[in-house]
Amino acid sequence: MIPTQQFGNELKKLGYDFYSGVPCSFLKYLINYAINECDYVMAANEGDAVAIAAGAYLGGKKSVVLMQNSGLTNAISPLTSLNYTFQLPVLGFVSLRGEEGLGDEPQHELMGQITEKMLKLMKVKWAYLSDDFQEAKKQLKKADRYISKKETFFFVVKKGTLDEVKLKEQQLKTLQNKVKNKTATKAELPTRRETLKVLTDLSDKETILLATTGKTGRELFEVADKPNHLYMVGSMGCISSLGLGLALSQPKKKVVVIDGDGSAIMRMGSFSTNAYYQPNNLLHILLDNNTHDSTGGQATVSHNIDFVDQAASVCYPIALRVGTLDELTKAIVKWQMNGGLTFLYLKIAKGSTKDLGRPTMKPHEVKTRLMKFISNG
Repeated sequence: MIPTQQFGNELKKLGYDFYSGVPCSFLKYLINYAINECDYVMAANEGDAVAIAAGAYLGGKKSVVLMQNSGLTNAISPLTSLNYTFQLPVLGFVSLRGEEGLGDEPQHELMGQITEKMLKLMKVKWAYLSDDFQEAKKQLKKADRYISKKETFFFVVKKGTLDEVKLKEQQLKTLQNKVKNKTATKAELPTRRETLKVLTDLSDKETILLATTGKTGRELFEVADKPNHLYMVGSMGCISSLGLGLALSQPKKKVVVIDGDGSAIMRMGSFSTNAYYQPNNLLHILLDNNTHDSTGGQATVSHNIDFVDQAASVCYPIALRVGTLDELTKAIVKWQMNGGLTFLYLKIAKGSTKDLGRPTMKPHEVKTRLMKFISNG
């Protein structure tokens, strides 16, 4: 067995002190170490954990994700379309439930057979974590070299590899929503482009704008392409988790997440994680047009969801529905002055700019430019 406390300290020496993950019995002692000794974000699911860790890397932190191999399926989208595409590497530890001859639960049988194949198909570099501590230290250094080349690396961890670390008593925060307000939606809805213009006009040299995948990012690029912008591609539903990781790793920057109704619905569990860790510098804006606009205008079910109540129920401190661009402006200015995790909801018109183009920069170029903006600030 590896002495988990010492192994975690080796990770820390290499700069890995930010973790996000979902529990697994095979990894519980490394999870305990991370909670005891490092910054650890309990994610709602494995895909969110990957996005949170990617956001922390974007903010300059080396980051670790922890998950069971069944959850690897949930992490495919961000691993292939966020981490790979934007060159945002994370160091992963995934358990090998369902290993042949282990006598594991039936739901792990297939995943035990295909875990290696999945990592290979996703072009994720990986290795079985050695149960010899000296060898494991060498493996860590090798993995760190891949991370330095902007390549994600995963360790596959077999049962009994990590020895016991007792979990210290956790002092969980008890939170509450402090402000919930809903103004009436106006008959004439603003367009997304008009709304994005307001957001870019209000952003300053300390503000980062993260736009969700699809036409939101594409229109933001056309409205104003700036070094403080990131245009998500793929990894639908992960934008607020990316923003959470970035906000936690860069507390002096203002982080504005521009979400959409389809995206938010896909990973609504992220709302509870955002609310619990509630970085003071995160503004979560949801633009709702009741439509999957980027894929042909199919309807979402957002008309049946009160997103403000959703945000308030999981204890976003401030949750507001604004009805006009003027109200949106006032709410943003107030957040810029006072801070505090804030959720803003605005109903917008369906449709987008005719002949809408795509960003002319490659995603990894956008990421590199944003990281330079952050480091120069």
